[in-house]
Amino acid sequence: MKYRRILLKLSGEALMGEQEYGIDPNVLAYIAGEVSEVGSLGVQVGIVIGGGNIYRGVEGAAQGIDRVTGDHMGMLATVINALALQNALEERSIPTRLQTAIKMEQIAEPYIRRRAIRHLEKGRVVIFGAGTGNPYFTTDTAAALRATEIEADVIIKATRVDGIYDSDPELNANAVRYEHVTYAEVLEKKLRVMDLTAITLSEENSLPIIVFDMNSKGDLARLVQGESVGTTVGG
Repeated sequence: MKYRRILLKLSGEALMGEQEYGIDPNVLAYIAGEVSEVGSLGVQVGIVIGGGNIYRGVEGAAQGIDRVTGDHMGMLATVINALALQNALEERSIPTRLQTAIKMEQIAEPYIRRRAIRHLEKGRVVIFGAGTGNPYFTTDTAAALRATEIEADVIIKATRVDGIYDSDPELNANAVRYEHVTYAEVLEKKLRVMDLTAITLSEENSLPIIVFDMNSKGDLARLVQGESVGTTVGG
């Protein structure tokens, strides 16, 4: 395997499928299957999942809800998604642990770095919920932070397109896809990969980011085996 340990970043919207909000059980089952295939290859998998399919603090702020309160609501939304994903994985007999940045011992372990690493070493998929536990930080930043802390080899960001383009390929048929971009190019060209904090943290720790299409079956497994899939952000 090219990568021994990965951090998979999933958006909450990815769980909606064709729905306007909420969680599609068929999408959960599909993601669980893709993760299972990677796990069977011996790759250690950590997952950070967003909550945009349920609630976003930024949108709440626009509607008059205090930003800090809204962000806390969004963090709880990520835990709902994490529990759903954990259940889907366990239905495939994949051992998992859910750790949250906000303590809620009745349903999840508190995030403890050493414990998370030990779970990974034992072959368990570790899902990180509640973002960083702090308002004003996105789950992109949480993914970069957790990936750095658990010493992941790469952040793999799942999207609806097969990489990074110079413009939105869903709106522009002539959009050009990049094979590789630097962290600086992401910022200079304002490419919509991850937020500024996540990109900066990844660059400071020489942590590559690969953006790929999660809906392309088998691509996650091909990616961890070293095949050219998606777009790589690196030095």
